[in-house]
Amino acid sequence: MLLNMNQMLAVAQAKHFAVGAYNVSESNLFRTVVEAAEENDSPAIIAVHPTELEYCKDEFVQYMVDRIGNSPVPFVLHMDHGDSIESIMRAVHDGFSSVMLDGSLLPFEENIEKTAEVVRYCHMIDVSVEGELGTIGTTGVTIEGGMTEVKYTDPDDARVFVEKTGVDTLAVAIGTCHGLYPKGVTPKLRMDVLQGIKDAVDIPLVLHGGSGNPDAEVVEAVGIGIQKVNISSDYKSAFFTKAREILAQPNSGWDPNNLFPECIEAGKQVIMHKMKLFGSIGKAALYRESGVRQWRAGLE
Repeated sequence: MLLNMNQMLAVAQAKHFAVGAYNVSESNLFRTVVEAAEENDSPAIIAVHPTELEYCKDEFVQYMVDRIGNSPVPFVLHMDHGDSIESIMRAVHDGFSSVMLDGSLLPFEENIEKTAEVVRYCHMIDVSVEGELGTIGTTGVTIEGGMTEVKYTDPDDARVFVEKTGVDTLAVAIGTCHGLYPKGVTPKLRMDVLQGIKDAVDIPLVLHGGSGNPDAEVVEAVGIGIQKVNISSDYKSAFFTKAREILAQPNSGWDPNNLFPECIEAGKQVIMHKMKLFGSIGKAALYRESGVRQWRAGLE
C-alpha cells in the first residue's frame, strides 16, 4: 500500500508512534526493509537520497513502486535530502509520493522561498513535502553529509518557516549526526529544544541521523512528538558486517543467493529493534482498519 507522508504520519501523530525511514539503493537493502515491515506488520518509509537514485536508476524505482504498492503494509516512497528543484522533479516523475527539499544550509529567507516553491508544485499532485531547519551534524562517513557544528532549530523560526512554506513535515536539529558515532562518543539530544519546537508547530516532526542514538533518548523523542525517524547506517552496518564475515570464510563463493540471505536477516534484526523503539510494530492494521486509500499522485 503506497501512501504519501500526510496519510502515513496523520495516523502516527494521532496514535503517538513514529515511523522509520530507511535509506535504500539496491534490491537487497530494499528487500531487507520491506520484509522487516511485512513480518512485523509495521508501516515503513523507503527513503532514497539523490546520489542513491543516481546509482539505482529510475527503472529500479518502478520496481519499488510496484512492490510496495501491492503490499498489505503501508509504505511511503520518499526522496531524502533533495538538493535542487531538478532532483525533486525527477523523484516526482519516478513516482515518489513524498519529497524533501534540504535548504538547511541556505539563509533563512532563501530556505523559505525555495521550500515554498517545492510545496506549491508538489501539492498540486498530492505529493507531501518535508523541509529542514537547523543543521544536522556529520560523522564524516555518510552520503547525507552534515555540518561539523550543529545549529539547533529555533522554535520561533520553526513556526515562521511552517507558516510561510506550508510544509507537511519538518526535520529538526536537536543534536543528532548522520552516520555512526565513533567509539566512545555518545550523542546527547536536546529534548528541551524538541519540546519548544513541538509547542510552536503542530505538523509531524522528523529526526534525521537516528542511527546510533541511545534507545532511551529515541523513545523519549517519540514521546515528545517525533513522528518520523531516519535510519540508514545502523541497519546497513549490520548487513555489510555480516557480508564481510561470510566473504572472509574459505570457499564462500560469489552467488548472491548464498551470500546475502544472512545479511538480510542481520539487517532485519536491527530494523525490528528500531520499530520496537518507535512503537510501530503491529500498527499497519490501523491503516487497513481506517480504510485509507492508496496514493495515486493526485490523479483520482
